[in-house]
Amino acid sequence: MNIHRGFLKTSVFGKTTLDLEEKADFGPLFPKPFPKLTEFWEWLHNMKKFRCSRFRFPPVGAWGGLSIVLGAILGIFISCNADRARGAVLWTDQTEFAIYADQFNSTQDRYKVEVRYFDSPVQKLAQGLEYPDIVVGNWLKSASTRTLLEPLDKLLKDQSLNEDYFYPRLIALGKIENHQYLLPVSFNIPALVFVRGNESLISNPFTIGLEEIKTLGKEYNQENGGYTRMGFSPAWNDEFLFVTAKLLGAGFREAAPLAWDAQALERAMIYNQQWIKEANTSIQQVDDFTFKYFYDPPAKRLVSGHILFAYMESAELFTMAQERRSTLDFRWIAEANTIPLNEDTVYYGICKKGKARKAAEAFTCWFFQPETQTLLLESARNQRISEISFGIAGGFSALRNVTEQVFPRFYPILLGHIPPEDQLVPPNVLPGNWPALKEKVILPYMHDRIRHDNKEDVAPLEQRINDWIRLNRID
Repeated sequence: MNIHRGFLKTSVFGKTTLDLEEKADFGPLFPKPFPKLTEFWEWLHNMKKFRCSRFRFPPVGAWGGLSIVLGAILGIFISCNADRARGAVLWTDQTEFAIYADQFNSTQDRYKVEVRYFDSPVQKLAQGLEYPDIVVGNWLKSASTRTLLEPLDKLLKDQSLNEDYFYPRLIALGKIENHQYLLPVSFNIPALVFVRGNESLISNPFTIGLEEIKTLGKEYNQENGGYTRMGFSPAWNDEFLFVTAKLLGAGFREAAPLAWDAQALERAMIYNQQWIKEANTSIQQVDDFTFKYFYDPPAKRLVSGHILFAYMESAELFTMAQERRSTLDFRWIAEANTIPLNEDTVYYGICKKGKARKAAEAFTCWFFQPETQTLLLESARNQRISEISFGIAGGFSALRNVTEQVFPRFYPILLGHIPPEDQLVPPNVLPGNWPALKEKVILPYMHDRIRHDNKEDVAPLEQRINDWIRLNRID
């Protein structure tokens, strides 16, 4: 599903269409847009059947005169315009919401939701040129966004939404000054994957810690003029380096633009360096092994026996082809009873300056029901969307019962592996430009740092961030 700048929308006829600034390719999932003249002709031709709940066509003969007929026609347009006013606009970077909106629109005829896709809804909001009714995406609690949101306390107090449905730590992160501004939608978790049959090596049925990964990986190694088997190395994946930094207390968080515990970050990098020396001999040996054997995807490397463990995020694991996934098992990566959620946790808010509050609230109350999300999961499976998109909006549902009781029906590998609620720790509040900062600055710094024993040989992270912001002119 390749999307470029533009937006998805759902028309008054309940069909999902596509308006674009540039070309987009959705494959078979969405029909092509209707020409506007064709839509108008269809609307005009079906006027008597048009779903304006406050107006119905009486027989023409029932009118007393031409003025009444003209008044009736005017009434139609006023009523239909009122119907359009009840349509809510939703901005998101989660393509699944186009499907969710289509489902909502087809289940009732009082409100409509139009979905527009943006690579970064946070940055689009920050421009201040226009505002949606609903916004769904990552990093919505950043300073540039939080002031634009409307509190959702009313929906929670009148029981339209049930706060108890949500994972407590996730919904708590959506509070600002004791008011609920954001609702969690979905989350992902870092996992360590291995071939079925090796589960007896691991001490815990749910999680695995860093020291155990290191020990088991080292024991698995095999050398013959160089490594022919290597259990695991933190240098294989920069995202794993970042996970170790989180688990060891680096604590990246929004500031001006970013703050972290520099000593904890350095300890994490030294920890990874020592791990490599102890379990993999040297970074050169790791790089040589990687060059020789990493031409295959992780699942194939695991099955071949060249490696014992592979790092994956849950969304990657659960969208893997079923024939490959059926040969694998996994554990959630944890330390000190802490499973760190990925930073791209999806949140949902209603904008203050939206023009369709009732429609926005109706969609909100519909979406955050366990029954609704069960139907969405069933629909995704029936349409084979679950093969490319995991769960709800690409992750585990933030509704606890949906993840714990419903997900295993659709992802049987989760049986006996549901992440323990009390160990799930959401990320800190991060700036709106976090994805680019992480990809362009933080991960490259970690990649370089573990390859140099002397910290002074690597440009400091602070300098890299300042240089990147200056060159890219992002606040």
